[in-house]
Amino acid sequence: MRTGVRLAVDPGAARIGVARSDPDGILAIPVETIRRGPGDLDRIAALVLEYEAREVIVGYPASLSGAEGRAARAARAFAKALARRLAPVPVRLVDERLTTVTAELHLRTGASYRKRGARGGRARRSVIDQAAATVLLQNALDTERRTKLPPGELVEGTP
Repeated sequence: MRTGVRLAVDPGAARIGVARSDPDGILAIPVETIRRGPGDLDRIAALVLEYEAREVIVGYPASLSGAEGRAARAARAFAKALARRLAPVPVRLVDERLTTVTAELHLRTGASYRKRGARGGRARRSVIDQAAATVLLQNALDTERRTKLPPGELVEGTP
């Protein structure tokens, strides 16, 4: 398995959850939530530099039917823009089906969710966004470990 920090972003309409892996590429860790809009790609680029990430994983909301819906097209467009901004760092689209649901279920049962004081709507959503990015990245790391292949689809224009 490849080593090196990976960064995962779970782009939504209003926020982007961010997670990173440890340097060995074994464990995913929540990082922060970025507000969508001007400067969001710059913030992700800064995180790539800060953590010396070898690649970025972007959540791709594939439909169960395999058709590319509106959210999937938006994620693909975001990934392409991010790939242009981060070149030569590779950007990969990885299936994120059910990551938010899984993250929310884990958070509801975890004491850390309550300890963080994430009772209010905005704070709660921010924690969920980070947790969803963490689930996305952990799934990608586990897939790579199991298959010995990088996960997902390399975004056009990346090395």
